[in-house]
Amino acid sequence: MAYLAGVLVIVLGVGLSIALHEIGHLTPAKIFGVKTTQYMVGFGPTLWSTKRGETEYGIKAIPLGGYIRMVGMFPPVPGRPVRADTTGRWSLLAEQARTESQREIGDVPNERLFYTKPVWQRLIIMLGGPTMNLIIAIVLLTLIMVGYGMPEQTTQLSSVSQCVIPASAPADQKCRPSDPAAPAAAAGLKPGDTIISFAGRPVSSWEQVRTAIAGAGGSTVNLGIERAGEQLTVQVSPVANERYVTDDDGQPVLGSDGKRLTERVGFLGVTPTSATVKQPLSAVPGQLGDYLGKTAGVVLRIPQKMVGVAQAAFGGAERDVNGPISILGVSRVAGEVASAQSPPDVTTTTVDRFVGLLSLIMSLNLALFIFNLIPLLPLDGGHVAGALWEGLRRQIARVRNRPDPGPVDVARALPIAYGVASLLIGMSVLLIYADLVNPIKLGG
Repeated sequence: MAYLAGVLVIVLGVGLSIALHEIGHLTPAKIFGVKTTQYMVGFGPTLWSTKRGETEYGIKAIPLGGYIRMVGMFPPVPGRPVRADTTGRWSLLAEQARTESQREIGDVPNERLFYTKPVWQRLIIMLGGPTMNLIIAIVLLTLIMVGYGMPEQTTQLSSVSQCVIPASAPADQKCRPSDPAAPAAAAGLKPGDTIISFAGRPVSSWEQVRTAIAGAGGSTVNLGIERAGEQLTVQVSPVANERYVTDDDGQPVLGSDGKRLTERVGFLGVTPTSATVKQPLSAVPGQLGDYLGKTAGVVLRIPQKMVGVAQAAFGGAERDVNGPISILGVSRVAGEVASAQSPPDVTTTTVDRFVGLLSLIMSLNLALFIFNLIPLLPLDGGHVAGALWEGLRRQIARVRNRPDPGPVDVARALPIAYGVASLLIGMSVLLIYADLVNPIKLGG
């Protein structure tokens, strides 16, 4: 039941995100007077629809996106007759799109056509969808950070090492009689102790403690701790020890020879506990910027990562947990989030699982925001690029005292749009197949 509940939450979340994305387009289109004949969530056969005014609202069978149909998406190109002996296949395709667009226009007033609207209005209409995804992500991130909290390392100790083990030692190496005692164990520190000061300076975060320990190698300092409600002061002598260098994301830093770099820093031999801590509202923008940067990096590497997906689907290679997945894979992950068994020493509540699902929906909306800004048709970014190019042409013509060049012939980019659409469909099919035969699973 928990698995099915997780799948249901994510399906509803994705469907609502798509619906709101299209509302982000629909609302400004109606405000600016563009005639909009359809608002659809999904593609393919229509499952349900109803007409309100001049717009048909409906749900289609394939939940891989949505669209609104605005009259006048393709401007006519006067003085360009179609001749079979001089027009190639792609030109005919563009001309057919223009013809169908003109047939749809019929007797619709010129001021209600999309291509006749000012550039700034068209930009608002086309950016409305991605902006709606960004707003959804911001709302969910704010609810999670401010209302629930984010995992943080605290100054309370979860474990105390008994000996000093070099960074170059195997990961499973245990303490041996010849290994020197860890400074924390020698000073009598215990799990559950909370560090409140280091060398006479108050500390309130684990980052402050870690930085202080790293810089105190070879010296003896006073360490203030709180144990069972009592404040104590003990002397500790961090030793200089080799430690692997990591970046801001915790990933190892490699040298020019491809080997992991190490640094000599102070070592105390303690590990912090982790806790969920509610964040101030002022922390949301920074976290959002971090997520946007990482999401953009993932989206830009999708072509590269699709090679790994193909190898996993047809060659049995291991799936990249940070690689792309289909809506089927997202549903599977959601089910696992909702039903995964917690370790014996960890209590996971229904609220914890629900927040995990909200985090997944938030991440999906950030990906939709970034992905839709790619300047290629049929994505929103392609229409944005066309409108910007039109505005630039008109500005240049105005500066040079030349006639208005008119609207950009978007139909000429239809071959690219069809190519991108075919590529996206192929990627979707490959991802669905990979998620069936070699899915990504939580915990590896």
